[in-house]
Amino acid sequence: MGQTSWTRVREIVNWLNLSTPLGLAVARLGGAHVVRHERGTWLAGGYRWGFPVAGAFTVGNVILSRRDVEQLRTRPRLLRHEDRHCTQYAFVVGPLLLPLYGIFALLSWVVAADWHSVNPFERLAGLEDGDYPPPTTRIARRR
Repeated sequence: MGQTSWTRVREIVNWLNLSTPLGLAVARLGGAHVVRHERGTWLAGGYRWGFPVAGAFTVGNVILSRRDVEQLRTRPRLLRHEDRHCTQYAFVVGPLLLPLYGIFALLSWVVAADWHSVNPFERLAGLEDGDYPPPTTRIARRR
């Protein structure tokens, strides 16, 4: 996955909307080791905070994880999922994505008893690539 003209635009937009600087600050505060990655993204491995509870999460063009960077690089599907979140930050005007994501995560919790099945941000990023089980399984368990 190399840099394209679109990912370059996305990278610039996420710097200008301040989501990537916010992601780098979160990585630094969380004690993560940050390295440059493909498509204008940054990998921040060794993140030490307990929130959010996720294998990885994205702020701007920064992909954060408790895993180390080398472990992250062995998970191309997960990185593809998180890369799609980078694009969402560009389309949703950066940090504004965070409260919207929270609202949709809460809605998903009410409807499906999990944070992602009904969350459009997770569904558009690809639930399977993000290591989430199919939504019908979770929704069926709630009934």
